[in-house]
Amino acid sequence: MSKNILFAVLALALVSMACGFQTNFPDAKTPGPAVTDEISVAVPEEAVSLTLSFGAGKLSLSPGAEKLVEGTATYNLPDLKPEIKIADGEVGIAQDNYKMNGIPVFKNLKNEWDLKLGVAPMNLSINAGAYEGNFDLGGLALTNLTINDGAAEVTADFSAPNPEKMEVLSYKTGASNVSLKNLGNANFGTLVFESGAGNYKLDFGGEFQRAGSVTIRSGMSNLTLIIPTELAATVKVSSGLSNVQFPPGWSQRGDTYTQKGSGPGLTIIIEMGAGNVQVTQ
Repeated sequence: MSKNILFAVLALALVSMACGFQTNFPDAKTPGPAVTDEISVAVPEEAVSLTLSFGAGKLSLSPGAEKLVEGTATYNLPDLKPEIKIADGEVGIAQDNYKMNGIPVFKNLKNEWDLKLGVAPMNLSINAGAYEGNFDLGGLALTNLTINDGAAEVTADFSAPNPEKMEVLSYKTGASNVSLKNLGNANFGTLVFESGAGNYKLDFGGEFQRAGSVTIRSGMSNLTLIIPTELAATVKVSSGLSNVQFPPGWSQRGDTYTQKGSGPGLTIIIEMGAGNVQVTQ
């Protein structure tokens, strides 16, 4: 079959598909006056797992609650009213994403959570869409932390040491700008960071209480790692088309870079399609 005939067949197929496709968009809801709900959740008697499910907007987290969770949710669309569910030590605070046939409505939308978390040991999960996140997780007793989000602007700071051993810190994101600060204070055993295209900064400052293992998988992105000079660290970079930069004082053997230091060690494996990897101190 010649190319011209093949292209004609494909064109006819696409036209036929288009003729059979119908799009029905409902009338968009108009946001009204902003409403603020108080959020207050006591600490369950059982072991605690807290899941926050958030759509588009602004999500702020900080320590300082006397209960498990305290704060406010402000929104101007009834569909965004958060629901609280508690069962067997599992606490969920969630909202339905208001969508129009799968297309989010962002015009004049106000959706903001400002929450404080308490000191009870917990597994914390954050599920979010396209949003702006500002998390101060310093001093929280986190046994596991899982963050899954879409296109996001997020800063998460472990401003004080975690008094609990965190088994796994898992962060999966889309095309985002993410900055994780003072990861040494997170007290993680394993950190897994997976991303699409974007700009990502992982700062391993803080106080390491034990050795940590890190796996980073990323698409075409700009990745910056801040590793203090006194920290013993090994970084292995597996990449096809990436520009890799390390500061003076690091030794190189093939695709593995090593910095001598004291205290618990840090091992980082980077798997990147393309982009820039820069290590600073």
